[in-house]
Amino acid sequence: MRVECSNCHKVFDIPDERLPKGKQIAFPCPACQESIQLDLRAESGQAGASSSQTEQRDLPKGDALKKKILRTVKNLPPMPQSVLKAREIMANPNSDFKELAELLETDQAIAARVLKLANSSYYGLSGKVSSIQHASVVLGHKALAELITMGGTASILGNTLGGYGLEAGDLWRHSLGVAFGSRIIANRKNPELSNDAFASGLIHDSGKLILDPHILERKELFHEFMANGQQSFLAAEKQILEFDHSEIASEVCKNWNIPQALTIAIRYHHYPSRSQGNQLAYIVHMADAISMMTGLGLGVDGMHYQIDDDAMEFLDLQEEDLNVIMEEVLESVQKISEQMH
Repeated sequence: MRVECSNCHKVFDIPDERLPKGKQIAFPCPACQESIQLDLRAESGQAGASSSQTEQRDLPKGDALKKKILRTVKNLPPMPQSVLKAREIMANPNSDFKELAELLETDQAIAARVLKLANSSYYGLSGKVSSIQHASVVLGHKALAELITMGGTASILGNTLGGYGLEAGDLWRHSLGVAFGSRIIANRKNPELSNDAFASGLIHDSGKLILDPHILERKELFHEFMANGQQSFLAAEKQILEFDHSEIASEVCKNWNIPQALTIAIRYHHYPSRSQGNQLAYIVHMADAISMMTGLGLGVDGMHYQIDDDAMEFLDLQEEDLNVIMEEVLESVQKISEQMH
């Protein structure tokens, strides 16, 4: 369905399966935050919905659901260990390319994606990078670290997430936008955080990979909770599951051996004011909001995104800065996506 905001007139294409049939809904425009209202009641086909909702309310939640998820953590999509190991190697000033090359030789899939990304128009070397060693020489270790992080996470972030209304590639594009936005903001606020900001931005929504099947099981409850258009998807997670995707991600990150700095940013990326002033959490939070404003990989969870009241001031950002960052993020994601697809 094509939806146009009556205030800013920006048009969004929202797949029909993301919209709750038979409901009258409202959600804020991702671009200007004015309310968009849709009446989908004519498409009603809700027979048996009440009994289905009763069954869904009996499903486990809270600590019981967390324990169930953590018991099966070995069956969850793994965070490629080669990505984390590569970051460790490149953070060590005494490391050399040989050590990195040996690591990538053990994961040819990531190595192939790294080469593909290195030849994207984003890096200005289309068709010129022939090997990982060549990429290291012409781009440098810092850019190579980004390439390895992107290449290593592309497969797990590229899946369809039906519970969140995300088609294949949506989460990947949104995560790329947050990664680029996080790096831009970090370079303004604290350049020493730029590498961690990029990596945190790329995997900030890994909790959605974990919760998606459980949200699908409770789809009617989520539709019911959000029917009036006043509630966010994050609030629905907290109400129905009794925890949200950032909380479960921070726990699973321990099993994935994700560095603590990244884990904290992921845990508080929706409410950085609770992070005791953690700069990385504020950076990822603001980059997440900016990526939502661009419409990149927008799912049902992005229709009511709330920016922390203190975020702009904490990061020394003005309204005009957001437009500049949005343009740079969109251009960066487009250039990377063209090569990958």
